[in-house]
Amino acid sequence: MPEAVSLAQEIMDTFGQKFGSLTLIPSDGGRFEVSLDGKLIFSKLATGRFPENKEVLDQIKAQVGR
Repeated sequence: MPEAVSLAQEIMDTFGQKFGSLTLIPSDGGRFEVSLDGKLIFSKLATGRFPENKEVLDQIKAQVGR
């Protein structure tokens, strides 16, 4: 959970003006997914690893710009 909170904080620090909200949804079974506008941009279940913050931020930048 600390990694998810850290990533959420970095997303809001970087894109806070572009998003009205950011939601963390707890789950079990090792699931960690990041979606933007309904499009999956990262899945821990698919990759077998937790993402680097920059990796997710780059995907968001590609979707919405900065």
